[in-house]
Amino acid sequence: MKSMYLAFLAIAVVAVVAYFGLGYAGFSAQDAGSSPSVRLN
Repeated sequence: MKSMYLAFLAIAVVAVVAYFGLGYAGFSAQDAGSSPSVRLN
């Protein structure tokens, strides 16, 4: 049971680090999907 909790904690830590790390690096969906050539009517 202890190893399962540790695995859940590791998944949560990886998810949070990936979310903030990729956002900081410019790989967010907002940065990737927006450019001057994108027109939204």
